[in-house]
Amino acid sequence: MTPADLAAVISDGVHTAIQSGRISAEVPEEIRVERPRHRRHGDYSTNVAMRLAKSAGLPARAVAEVLASLVSAADGVAQARVAGPGFLNITLESAAIGGLARDIVLAGDTYGRTDRLGGLRLNLEFVSANPTGPVHIGGARWAVVGDALARLLGAAGADVSKEYYFNDAGVQIDRFARSLLAAAQGSPMPDGYSGAYIDEIATAVLRRRPEALELPEAESLAVFRREGTALMFDEIKTSLAAFGTRFDVYFNEKDLHDRGDLDAAVARLREGGHVFEDEGAVWLRTTDFGDDKDRVLVKSDGSWTYFTADCAYYLNKRSRGFDRVVIMLGADHTGYVGRMRAMAACFGDDPDTHLEILIGQLVNLVKDGGPVRMSKRAGTVLTLDDLVEAVGVDAARYALVRAGVDATIDLDIDLLTRQSNDNPVHYVQYAHTRPCAVQRRAEEAGIEKGAPRNFDPSLLTHEREADLLGMLAEFPQVVATAATLREPHRVAHYLEQLAGTYHRFYDACRVLPRAGENPDDRTRARLWLTDASRLVLRNGLQLLGVSAPERM
Repeated sequence: MTPADLAAVISDGVHTAIQSGRISAEVPEEIRVERPRHRRHGDYSTNVAMRLAKSAGLPARAVAEVLASLVSAADGVAQARVAGPGFLNITLESAAIGGLARDIVLAGDTYGRTDRLGGLRLNLEFVSANPTGPVHIGGARWAVVGDALARLLGAAGADVSKEYYFNDAGVQIDRFARSLLAAAQGSPMPDGYSGAYIDEIATAVLRRRPEALELPEAESLAVFRREGTALMFDEIKTSLAAFGTRFDVYFNEKDLHDRGDLDAAVARLREGGHVFEDEGAVWLRTTDFGDDKDRVLVKSDGSWTYFTADCAYYLNKRSRGFDRVVIMLGADHTGYVGRMRAMAACFGDDPDTHLEILIGQLVNLVKDGGPVRMSKRAGTVLTLDDLVEAVGVDAARYALVRAGVDATIDLDIDLLTRQSNDNPVHYVQYAHTRPCAVQRRAEEAGIEKGAPRNFDPSLLTHEREADLLGMLAEFPQVVATAATLREPHRVAHYLEQLAGTYHRFYDACRVLPRAGENPDDRTRARLWLTDASRLVLRNGLQLLGVSAPERM
């Protein structure tokens, strides 16, 4: 029985109490079930009686007494007792607790998935770096957090599209093209992009177009712009794919201009009465919706602003049928939030419903106690490839997703390459290898866990078995909460707790018989529990895009 199963049992009890007239109250939308701090208080506890007391017009303990009798009569519940000001402490039957192991194994890859966000179509945009250089270490953080969040949202029932927005035109691309041309000519630009990657791409452009330097300057620059950005973007995609992050859509800003989407967006905003003209420019009155100042859409020289493209892009996403647009941005974009929320409101949307902007903080790389500042290929900018080369994909992904995005993180290269329990990713992955090893030894000894109908969950009564089952039961709720709150780090923290709980079970409860002993029903029950632990550890690591090795 999972916490969700027990919450359903309690909900049934509340409805029965109301329908029978024993209490008169409003049923809460959600019934919270939690593990008590001490096992002597039962397997689970709920404060539902205290939440019902006011509307029922009764003391919380009186409401709890009514619910205790109803919940105690439910299948799988051994006892429900009133405690303190009105808590309901619930003890499950051992078979109901242990039966979870079988349920997890039978569910397999689907254990942990819910329909919490079912029916929600969501566009998730992240990384979105222009093709002027390799993905930097801040982009690497979004690459893993965005990918893990997409996996979590999907596991919670949402329909998610991962999108990468880029621009292969504009001032940055012009500077990039001039940097490539200058490098090819052997005279690097003082204020241009620098690093070995510029020389490499310039050389690659000349391999493709050996006549490029012989063309008139404008034509030569156009060649380096077109070929160079294509090569750079291919490298970005390759780096992200090697890091385990792939996108469903790569959206080019140029398409918005070519289709006339910017004109259409301004027309839509004008129809809503939010556009005005002043000093020859066209403005959007975003201050009507909380922005700190109004925003220019068309400059006095007739050129578009970047903000106008943002408006058109948002409208494009909504026109594709997405209920919510989620944009993940770096710490330098904090001021972006107010104008984007106001823009959504100008389109007639509810910013709290249709738009969500997540801001992430910085990432620092540390080695030998000091910061790492230089990249081999990108000059002063540390890149995704630098990080992967230093610690590997799994360690990099886990370390980047383990902390909340609102906190700056220092990644310690020495720690992340250490094969010891103080390295978090090693600790969790090693926990996955232990049940795998148990299964291999069982197969070698010819011991099988048997058919589900022969599994006796009532034999899993050891304190460490109960702790492990309780932790396994939390997984679906952890996944749903992490998806709802957009906090993938909750899964990492859960996996570390589960790893510790499994290690303690492994040390206290012998699974396979000693030499000369025969396997019994308890052996088989513990094999079911072992397999359930393996599956939850694997499912959790997969949600983070981290491998679950069977040997280390």
